[in-house]
Amino acid sequence: MAKPVVAVVGRPNVGKSTLFNKIIGRRLSIVDDTPGVTRDRIYGDAEWAGRKLMLIDTGGIEPKTDDIILSSMRSQAQLAVDTASVIIFVTDIKSGVTAADEEVAAMLRKSGKPIVLCVNKCDNIGDTPAEFYEFYNLGLGDPIPVSSVHGHGTGDLLDKVLSYIPKEDFTDEDENVINVAVIGKPNAGKSSLINNISGEERSIVSDIAGTTRDAIDTAVERNGVKYNFIDTAGLRRKSKVEDKIEKYSVLRANMAIDRADVCVIMIDGTDGFTEQDSKVAGLALEAGKACIIAVNKWDAVEKDGTTMDSYRKKLMVDFSFMPYAPIVFISAKTGQRVDRLFELIKYVNEQNTMRISTGMLNDILADATARVQPPTDKGKRLKIYYMTQASTKPPTFVCFCNKAELFHFSYQRYLENQIRATFGLEGTPVRFVIRERGDK
Repeated sequence: MAKPVVAVVGRPNVGKSTLFNKIIGRRLSIVDDTPGVTRDRIYGDAEWAGRKLMLIDTGGIEPKTDDIILSSMRSQAQLAVDTASVIIFVTDIKSGVTAADEEVAAMLRKSGKPIVLCVNKCDNIGDTPAEFYEFYNLGLGDPIPVSSVHGHGTGDLLDKVLSYIPKEDFTDEDENVINVAVIGKPNAGKSSLINNISGEERSIVSDIAGTTRDAIDTAVERNGVKYNFIDTAGLRRKSKVEDKIEKYSVLRANMAIDRADVCVIMIDGTDGFTEQDSKVAGLALEAGKACIIAVNKWDAVEKDGTTMDSYRKKLMVDFSFMPYAPIVFISAKTGQRVDRLFELIKYVNEQNTMRISTGMLNDILADATARVQPPTDKGKRLKIYYMTQASTKPPTFVCFCNKAELFHFSYQRYLENQIRATFGLEGTPVRFVIRERGDK
């Protein structure tokens, strides 16, 4: 990573995610009064005094717990501390110094990293309250009063953070990264795939459906190509989404699709295709993203010599609304065909960004209209004057004609098939914009 990493840590419900969102300038981490909402490490870019930082928001640290999720959150926070250049230790002035704060402070001291002590929820302007001074007892130097809700004190906090980072650590890199959103229904193995790719426990993995709540970024480099994988919350049927926090998670997954260049649609190979899989794929289709269908848990499927072919044929029928999407059979657990998945991601991203010259498009158009005459209605025939590519991501073609209502959907599909037959455009949707001559 070119940017220095700053970890935001503390016990649950002290306002870490609110502070994180305030510093990065957008609502990336879910904020709620329920303790333990943030579970994994959330990454966000921040800039202060002309210097760029990468912030990590972590789940609240419960020093003593037997709960599986809470102990995993503690290990996620420990990983964030290990990778950080500086640690922001967030405490809460309203509850004062607690035993948990003292244990977290002891854990952070062992890391040997610079620690900036943030006393949050100092919301009133004026003299510092008397309770503020008890935070000196933590032995972490001068505490900084902050209101993460209003933003008071965040400048002083960031000034202190920057004082621990040498200027030579800041290098500005304009990275050409492929953003990949891993989407699917709960428990399809999305987090397991991210962990396999990154080679570390990047996301908490559990058999409990809905463990992942935020959209989590993981930077990976493979064969000289940079990728940013976004692990998303599993998307359930609306009727099943009752929890307010889960509604936020669904929104995060939709935002992740918007950010992505390529969507990997994860299907549980042991369950097969479900209606929910088609709805998840529909979100990626509507957003115009390049797509790959990844059938996970292939190691757990009982197979014979024809299993893969028959499974592929069935999926081609199930996903008939996106026939261009390549299908790959993987195992996130064993790493089977994960290299092939990387090849496909790179390939479909190239297809999604392909630009075709107007001359070549009109050669295809002339050939296509000579083979199959454009449709007629009440003696009036459709005339297509010319076609040009307006944009990429997805490839969008503008067709100028005499009457737009004559340009039937079936003829658009025919022209799309002719373009695909020549240029491939595998893995990406294609869009047509129909213009009548004289339209602006």
